[in-house]
Amino acid sequence: MSLLRRIESARPAAEISGVPAPTAPGLPAPVGPPSAQSGTTSDGRPKPPAPNLPTLPAPAGASAGGGVATGRMLAQVPLRESFRDAKFRIQQRVIQDLDPKLDLSNQVEVRREIEEAFGRALDSEGLALTRAERTRMLEQITDEIIGLGPLEPLLRDETITEVMVNGPRQVYLERNGKIELTNVTFQNDDHVMRIIERIIAPIGRRVDESSPMVDARLVDGSRVNVVIPPISLVGPVITIRKFAATPLTTDDLIRFGTATPEMFDFLRACVEARLNIFVSGGTGSGKTTMLNILSSFIPNDERIVTVEDAAELQLRQEHVVTLEARPANIEGKGAIPIRELVRNALRMRPDRIIVGECRGGEALDMLQAMNTGHDGSMSTGHANTPRDMLARLETMVLFAGVELPLRAVREQIASAVDLIVHQDRLKDGSRKITNITEVQGMEGDVIVLQDVFVFEQTGVHEGKVQGRLKPTGVRPRFSEKFESHGIHLPPRLFGSPF
Repeated sequence: MSLLRRIESARPAAEISGVPAPTAPGLPAPVGPPSAQSGTTSDGRPKPPAPNLPTLPAPAGASAGGGVATGRMLAQVPLRESFRDAKFRIQQRVIQDLDPKLDLSNQVEVRREIEEAFGRALDSEGLALTRAERTRMLEQITDEIIGLGPLEPLLRDETITEVMVNGPRQVYLERNGKIELTNVTFQNDDHVMRIIERIIAPIGRRVDESSPMVDARLVDGSRVNVVIPPISLVGPVITIRKFAATPLTTDDLIRFGTATPEMFDFLRACVEARLNIFVSGGTGSGKTTMLNILSSFIPNDERIVTVEDAAELQLRQEHVVTLEARPANIEGKGAIPIRELVRNALRMRPDRIIVGECRGGEALDMLQAMNTGHDGSMSTGHANTPRDMLARLETMVLFAGVELPLRAVREQIASAVDLIVHQDRLKDGSRKITNITEVQGMEGDVIVLQDVFVFEQTGVHEGKVQGRLKPTGVRPRFSEKFESHGIHLPPRLFGSPF
């Protein structure tokens, strides 16, 4: 988006609607008795000049003849202009002073120009601000012009993991697994819509009344979901799942208590041995983070093809091809769903196929890929338990529109999937791997599962869930694949003394 369009989108709503913002240092004089409005005192002597301080206008409905008490109070005690109103006025001056031809890619130069224009605007307005207010106002004006407005401070805070905008007056955040209400607000619905447009425009997405929902991403890969009226009754809604600027590592998750070193030694061996893995869990349980961790174990000499709705994975290998689904255009044409991308990925000579999340018929293509030589593939899915993940896969295969007997579907799943890593978000907000489960095969019409590691909860202390992650003592049947790849895991890793 050009700086000119950003400048136009950052203009205050009052100016956009045709109501000019005040440009003089002071706002209209307060309403009061004649002696307060004239240039003389009550005994006829000339009044001394009033200090050049902006005062708040009288409330709507007050007239020169009525509301004498209110007018007298405002005349006797000049009220300072609100910070918000002053910011909008200064912001207008800064926008008018900027060169629309500025190169937005040069952030340092743009910020310098904004700071210089801001200083000139303050001098011309004669606005007295403390150092803290001046710094705060400059940051907010800069965020409105080249950033995401009121959301920028929340996105810069690394302790915040989720930002939820419920219309212009309610903004929530998630920190340490707990949701908190913030004091951040927008001007109105139009202000929120301008920020939404700034998010989705760079990636070629659109949102309007005919298509009121959209998935998008920020520059750092953070996931964004937008819902607007008429299907949202509270105004435009934005949900941002933030990703850390530096991807989390195994050491971070061990420190958080998500898993143990033994679990990651086992998972690393599973990835290097090219086992097919599904990561399951509920919303916000950390599935994508875990998929990033597992992907980091893939050797650097392999060709990886990723398929996602909105590109979120942060792979550090050199040979990575990222494919992203595309929604339909304004004419309802041109949609490219994940299923078509998975099929195309099979023709791209991949060593590994990673699907961000299976939600529908693409599950059948993923299972077929796992069963036809593309071993070592990975994906995620929503489920409450490992057993539920298998039931979800059965349902998603049926979405493909292929009429297969249920037993045939289960045989496909049992043959394709080797391991399920299940994550849970516990009541205290912590995220843990609660099951690492082997898919052993079929017995009759039932797929047999066997836990290799589990989380055993022992209680709750001061709101914190207590428990331990432990091996079950069962060595998985696919251990022979470790040996064939030259990977040796000690028996004690599985809780066995031998």
